[in-house]
Amino acid sequence: MAGSQLPLEDEESPLPLEDAELALAGINMLLNNGFRESDQLFRKYRNHSPLMSFGASFVSFLNAMMTFEEEKMQLACDDLKATEKLCESEEAGVIETIKNKIKRNADGRKSAPSMMDRLQRQIIVADCQVYLAVLSFVKQELSAYIKGGWILRKAWKIYNKCYMDINTLQEVYQKKITQESLTSDAANDNHIAAEGLTEDSLNRLKGAVSFGYGLFHLCISMVPPNLLKIINLLGFPGDRLQGLSSLMYASESKDMKAPLATLALLWYHTVVRPFFALDGSDNKAGLKEAKEILLKKEAAYPNSSLFMFFKGRIQRLECQINSALTSFHTALELAIDQREIQHVCLYEIGWCSMIEMNFKDAFESFERLKNESRWSQCYYAYLTAACHEVDDSSSVGLKNLLLGAIHKCLGNSEDAVQFFQRAVKDGLCRQNNLYIQPYACYELGCLLLDNPETVPRGKILLLQAKEEFTGYDFENRLHVRIHAALASLREVVPQ
Repeated sequence: MAGSQLPLEDEESPLPLEDAELALAGINMLLNNGFRESDQLFRKYRNHSPLMSFGASFVSFLNAMMTFEEEKMQLACDDLKATEKLCESEEAGVIETIKNKIKRNADGRKSAPSMMDRLQRQIIVADCQVYLAVLSFVKQELSAYIKGGWILRKAWKIYNKCYMDINTLQEVYQKKITQESLTSDAANDNHIAAEGLTEDSLNRLKGAVSFGYGLFHLCISMVPPNLLKIINLLGFPGDRLQGLSSLMYASESKDMKAPLATLALLWYHTVVRPFFALDGSDNKAGLKEAKEILLKKEAAYPNSSLFMFFKGRIQRLECQINSALTSFHTALELAIDQREIQHVCLYEIGWCSMIEMNFKDAFESFERLKNESRWSQCYYAYLTAACHEVDDSSSVGLKNLLLGAIHKCLGNSEDAVQFFQRAVKDGLCRQNNLYIQPYACYELGCLLLDNPETVPRGKILLLQAKEEFTGYDFENRLHVRIHAALASLREVVPQ
């Protein structure tokens, strides 16, 4: 943690803690706003073990993704490749070798721990490949997409194999422990210890692989139907429940990625579920789980800008706008050296200010966002249009769409319906902002689904948004939302 003082010794000196404990401490330090201290710690000890090398590469990757600076992205690639090279080892025979040694009751003092180390290295290789794929995707080139997809496929194969191997090892270990407890054979007890197979070590490895394994399942489960067939052909599965279960396991483990799994779960429950409308019009679905996570981790991350941001997300979704603004402003202040976190806070502050009709504060937030982030130009152009009197006929549709969204957030359904209807009827949208009409159709359709008498009309609008419009910004994103809304409708009213 940022406030913790861990000795930063010379590279030749031994680690102050076991590498697994030190790596976890380094990630916790990062999450408590100690980004520089975490980077310094990992780089100081990066040559001591594959785990510390991966920690240094992960911080480098995170820094690149927070800045999108070419120099830092190249440095992250170099660091990840160096870690991957360090971890290269033979993959075949890991599970069979350990199982055979246990069955033969052989002396495994030298070989068994190395087998556990090999599993750890394979997981790190898969992690590195995932982050290298992300860096490749950022280039937004066709060749980069192809390369990134191939790297992800390789990573998934490693995750899947390690996950199955570790599960088998846990079963073998438990079975052996049970047998030895029945025989009370002291020699066998000593043998198990010599193998290096302990419940804690296996659980930590299971947590290490569960992070990547769970993220794969969760992310692919949310892919739009028109892309899902292609992804399935590449061999990627997509079981949402398996993904959530694996991330929960990882978050409770003692692996260095446990805090990252916790953040992934908070991100899913407070951002992904409402953003993609995975629960239909119920924006509060998932808040119970998110609150439980925050409450459980509150003591460990008292000054974390990220955890404060997610607290604000929960408050916003519960329509506690004043409290949300307080949390987002606090997160903004805490994220002194974390520019990208500041940007998402500014974005949320702008939206919350708009919901309160405080257009002055909203404008200031979006103006600052525009000046500080090259990735937010589109948000600025769209959102500030609602902060002024709009006379330009080409922008009226956008104004109505935004006003409809604001009234929907405020719970003013009748006003929201009127604004969405105006946006749907705005013919100039077809010439200027193609996304306005399909999004207005979707929003209006979802509102009508809330009233049993208007459900048929709502369904027609959803299908209209899906089938009558194409070639607009964020089309796949909207299709995911429409798919979720129609699926939810089928569960309530069987076809």
